[in-house]
Amino acid sequence: MEEEKKTIGVRGLLAMAVVLSLCSLAVSTEETKQKQLRLKENGEFKILQVADMHYADGKTTPCRNVLPSENVSCSDLNTTAFLHRMILAEKPDLIVFTGDNIYASDATDAARSLDAAFSPAISASIPWAAVLGNHDQQSALSREGVMKHIVTLNHTLSQVNPAGVDLIDGFGNYNLEVHGVEGSGFENKSVLNLYFLDSGDYSKVPSISGYGWIKPSQQFWFQRTSLELQKAYMSKPEAQEAPAPGLAYFHIPLPEFTNVVNSSNYTGVKQDPISSASVNSGFFSTLVEAGDVKAVFNGHDHLNDFCGEYTGIQLCYAGGFGYHAYGKAGWARRARVVVATLEKTDEASWGPLKSIKTWKRLDDQNLSTIDVQVLWSNNTPGGA
Repeated sequence: MEEEKKTIGVRGLLAMAVVLSLCSLAVSTEETKQKQLRLKENGEFKILQVADMHYADGKTTPCRNVLPSENVSCSDLNTTAFLHRMILAEKPDLIVFTGDNIYASDATDAARSLDAAFSPAISASIPWAAVLGNHDQQSALSREGVMKHIVTLNHTLSQVNPAGVDLIDGFGNYNLEVHGVEGSGFENKSVLNLYFLDSGDYSKVPSISGYGWIKPSQQFWFQRTSLELQKAYMSKPEAQEAPAPGLAYFHIPLPEFTNVVNSSNYTGVKQDPISSASVNSGFFSTLVEAGDVKAVFNGHDHLNDFCGEYTGIQLCYAGGFGYHAYGKAGWARRARVVVATLEKTDEASWGPLKSIKTWKRLDDQNLSTIDVQVLWSNNTPGGA
């Protein structure tokens, strides 16, 4: 990556604010019921992140970069089998697919490929959410068409774009709230906020090469949404002194991932270049200024699976999941798990979030668990 990146200012959002301020951030009661998530009675909420499945045509689609001994009959079905195994082993409360869900240029029928790619989550009746990568739309289905198909599938909480917001770049910008345990003081408050954004595919600006980036309209939506959620969390009843923790999911990594690598302060490995956009749209600064997001989760660079902290935010890769995606022979495909845990109160009930922890699982014989780390704790500076 270039050491010096062009900067696109995000301070010039006031004109857009005039347009978007009329857009309601409220979600209807029916929509709220459809997408409501909450922590389990054991005080935990588990998210499985699946990055870069690159699904195409199933058993006729060959694997890439596997050992000769693994290459016999290896196909997209190995990706499906891995996802089934992960669901059985981890029993996640939510599955998040962070883009390049299909490798559309190799898919005979993109809609059928999408159906097959997400089928393990659907058959397990587990809530799931998806964002787009840079390969999902490379077929007869446009980027909008892909998201419109995704939102028709069973058990998905994905949205084409935020309710009531007409002017926003991309497809697949939305948020989900995770409420406290039923019967606790936080049952009607979101104690964990999940933000999903479309990081684009490729630059549409002739003078700028490379990958896409998160645009000012998306950043303004995030700022407004974060502010509203913080206001609700810090209001009565159960008013809190700091925002509820947030997690952000999108495909293409931010340029600030390079800062993590340069500091060598990370857990996991870096084997790919940081393939962010060639410009810096300022979204990381927007996240820092908002103050609630504790970790960002991306895919895109399949051979990177590290998590590292920069300016108070953990920047995390999941590592490549799919067998039709490029990989490294002998380096197992993998997935990232995140668990949010509530604080136990003196009254033997559940309070706000206590910690957010992560690990990875490998597609080996034992589904090995590696790199367990705490991403955030309310005992650390800046904790809620």
